[in-house]
Amino acid sequence: MNTLDRYFEISARGSTMAREVRGGFATFFTMAYIVVLNPLILGKAVDGSGAHLKVAALAAATALVAGLMTILMGVVARFPLALAAGLGVNAMVAYEIAPHMTWADAMGLVVIEGLIIGVLVLTGLRALMFRAVPVALKNAIGVGIGLFLALIGFVDAGFVRSTGVGTPPIGMGISGKLLGWPTLVFVVGLLALLILVVRKVRGAFLIGILGTTALAIVVERFAHAGSVVANPRGWQLNVPTLPTTLVDSPDLSLLGRFDLFGSWERAGLVVSAMFVFTLLLTDFFDTMGTMVAVGAEGSLLDADGNPPRSQQILLVDSIAAAAGGAASVSSNTSYIESAAGVAEGARTGLANLVTGALFLLAMFFAPLVTIVPFEAATTALVVVGFLMMTGVRSIDWTDYEIAIPAFLTIVLMPFTYSISNGIGAGVVSYALLKLVRGKAREVHPILWCVAALFVVYFLRGPIESLTGM
Repeated sequence: MNTLDRYFEISARGSTMAREVRGGFATFFTMAYIVVLNPLILGKAVDGSGAHLKVAALAAATALVAGLMTILMGVVARFPLALAAGLGVNAMVAYEIAPHMTWADAMGLVVIEGLIIGVLVLTGLRALMFRAVPVALKNAIGVGIGLFLALIGFVDAGFVRSTGVGTPPIGMGISGKLLGWPTLVFVVGLLALLILVVRKVRGAFLIGILGTTALAIVVERFAHAGSVVANPRGWQLNVPTLPTTLVDSPDLSLLGRFDLFGSWERAGLVVSAMFVFTLLLTDFFDTMGTMVAVGAEGSLLDADGNPPRSQQILLVDSIAAAAGGAASVSSNTSYIESAAGVAEGARTGLANLVTGALFLLAMFFAPLVTIVPFEAATTALVVVGFLMMTGVRSIDWTDYEIAIPAFLTIVLMPFTYSISNGIGAGVVSYALLKLVRGKAREVHPILWCVAALFVVYFLRGPIESLTGM
């Protein structure tokens, strides 16, 4: 116990073994959906040759890589940041990249992207880029991610939905009404969790998720709401019913099925390079924002807004990106849902060992993972979103040169459903405002390079039109 305490700095960070374990469980339950959702996203798409990836194999590989990379982050970086297949990136791989080539080629590009990020980390460039961002913008990133998390929670639970018409584009429930038993379960679970948090109950997030799941099982047993696919008022992803079987043998046939250079022949140099650039920039800055937000939630940032062992965090994240491609499950990246575990008390990498072990068990106990519905897990995301929003008070809103970039960073993350878009808008506008105010020297040279990269990132549409992509 003393060895664990010293290595993970449990006491030094004001934590305990019990808090780390609870935090590890809370993080797992808030992101376990990826074991189900990633196979659905990748499995529905077809590559340029018309081939599909097997859903069962995708589920097993998704859990395996998430478990191993989360444990690696805990051991090497000793930071409570879990990793899994990145949402958004997996959709990009499935619907934008794979149709131009084979699945092996597409995953090869993901591996290349991870290797490039790894080189940037080892040369110190990625850390330099991270430190070049002003502290106020880092605070805005955390606030923006908080709003983003809350929106994800509301949308994934079906509390907020697309209206299907131009105005308004989204609304509460169905036609402005909260209809269906699953929505009621979410509302009850959210209110219960808020009460637990306000009363400062230990294990509030874990209790809230498990308690809401139990309620969901009982409700489904009598209401038979079913899936939202068949019933608009049904459960959003997992239907909370007790499985007929608990153990299932994992299918690991997708491991190692990637081709590093096939894409360059099939899709061409320009197209492949643009795909790699887009993947790289998305992964690169999503992780930066995520580790700042998680660190801020746990009061783990230094005076410059940097988490401990930033270099190790970034290195493991780059390894995870390449590992995801090598396992055919798309790039793995740091998950903002880790903030739920930090809110539960996790402060060290020990929590990652718990989360990672649960992911590895999920390979064999996949039926159990499907018990927890979105409506139960997303209650934690909404509450964590509130906790992260409190960082807005540290931004000087009277200084327009930083307030406007901070504002754009905060609002564009939830409004565009992208962490990278928010960071990019903040960086570009910050550099531009400093330039027009005659204060260009106050912008770090590396930040000018980052701003230029984001300009290219935002101009992908015209570039793709010119190159015929």
